[in-house]
Amino acid sequence: MKAPPESPEVPPPRARKNPLSPKKLLLTKWTAVAPTRREKHFVVVRVIEPEPPAVRIEQVELEAVHSRRVMLIYWRELTDASQWRQGWV
Repeated sequence: MKAPPESPEVPPPRARKNPLSPKKLLLTKWTAVAPTRREKHFVVVRVIEPEPPAVRIEQVELEAVHSRRVMLIYWRELTDASQWRQGWV
């Protein structure tokens, strides 16, 4: 009996994270991991442009789909997987 040929060791796929760009956040959809006030799904309705254009974008406005309530957050909070998931889950 022939031994099966050894397969070359394939490295496991790397978890590749797509970096968020604040300029491309407009109209993106987000799901809150821990919903409050029955607000789970959100849409970025505005990217707050800083007064001197040379300064980096810091904040975005999220609008709750359920209540239409608008909240202002730092856009980097969206990268925290314990708080937000991209898309409507």
